[in-house]
Amino acid sequence: MTEMVDSGRCVVAVDGPSGSGKSTVSRRLATALDAQYLDTGAMYRAVTWAVLQSGVEPHDSDAVAKVAGEVQLEIGTDPSAPHISVDGTAVDGPIRGPEVTGAVSAVAAVPWVRQLLVAQQRKLIAEAGRMVVEGRDIGTVVAPDADLKVYLTASADARARRRSAEDATDVAATAADLHRRDQLDSTRATDPLQQADDAVVLDTTGLGIDEVVSRLRALLDGRVQA
Repeated sequence: MTEMVDSGRCVVAVDGPSGSGKSTVSRRLATALDAQYLDTGAMYRAVTWAVLQSGVEPHDSDAVAKVAGEVQLEIGTDPSAPHISVDGTAVDGPIRGPEVTGAVSAVAAVPWVRQLLVAQQRKLIAEAGRMVVEGRDIGTVVAPDADLKVYLTASADARARRRSAEDATDVAATAADLHRRDQLDSTRATDPLQQADDAVVLDTTGLGIDEVVSRLRALLDGRVQA
């Protein structure tokens, strides 16, 4: 018999590379479960934005760590209106720009930055109780005891097309950038992008968002009491 999870707590960890559908799927799933939603990537992007605003070189680990330790992040976890601010300044739009996108992997690779943000992420999860958390190290590092761990993936072409449509960028250029980020994220020394041993792998290449969410809800059936 599958062990039931108390209705007051349900943590779903959603990992995977860029363009695999993590954000849309995670938000939809959080809404369906009446849970909170946390985009950990937005936190790394927010720190990256602060680093760039400070004029710090993203590869200067010591300087990056100093900025990360000084900024105050405020994270909204409502799946219908997630948001993030840095020292009181809303940065939801700016953190998605090309400058931040080009620098975030370098900033996210700094061990102190990861240690700092992982601690904040764990605190948010503990306070929420019911939460869908997306990122690249959720099932392996941030929430290794999650009730469900999912690793979303998709073909390189599908991922590039999706991200290109979101950013209105050239597909070939987007594909090259995704490949670059995949390499950086999966080979960094601290908390690299990888699939948790007990994660369910779901290829979203030929699936619609509703179908993916439906499959994830089916996986939770029998584990979580609504």
